[in-house]
Amino acid sequence: MMRDAEQVIYVVDDDEAMRDSMNWLLEGEGYAVACFESGEHFLAAYRDDMRGCLVLDVRMPEMSGLELHEHLADRGSALPVIFVTGHGDVPMAVAALQRGACDFIEKPFHNEDLLARIRRALTLECENATRRKRSDAIAQRLETLTQREREVMDLVVAGKLNKQIADSLEISMKTVEAHRARVMDKMGARTLAELVRAVMETTKAE
Repeated sequence: MMRDAEQVIYVVDDDEAMRDSMNWLLEGEGYAVACFESGEHFLAAYRDDMRGCLVLDVRMPEMSGLELHEHLADRGSALPVIFVTGHGDVPMAVAALQRGACDFIEKPFHNEDLLARIRRALTLECENATRRKRSDAIAQRLETLTQREREVMDLVVAGKLNKQIADSLEISMKTVEAHRARVMDKMGARTLAELVRAVMETTKAE
């Protein structure tokens, strides 16, 4: 299982007994836990750089779990959300999955079932965080390219040969080779395949 020391399991539930029970269970498994009694309290504490996952009750007074999920989606939150539902809430939980939630679990649940879902959510969040860091690093490298280097790189990635690039940009082959070498160096790519993958990754992120 992929797990990061920065990850925290955020529990949002208006039932104090449920919060205490989850806190006891999760801390006993060695997780960092933060509990909130309402969606409003969680939003007040929310930061864009939060890592981990959110275990969220569907039915709460004032702001429901579904409404909190929508608020977080509007803010671009990357936290995986596991909804905790009663039997009658399953259709709502399924709809939430379609809107980007990670998982849901029905009450009453077995502790091992919840822990398994949390482990999957934390692994997913860790993988996504790694991809975001890589995409950010690639984007920063792209910013170091001159306009001409970017033009050469785009044509290289499009599969054009040096001669075709030279003709297209009306520059010499030697100039193309020099720009191409600088692009590879600035992008930290050892091969053309690595360069193509890096550019495709930033395109997906956009």
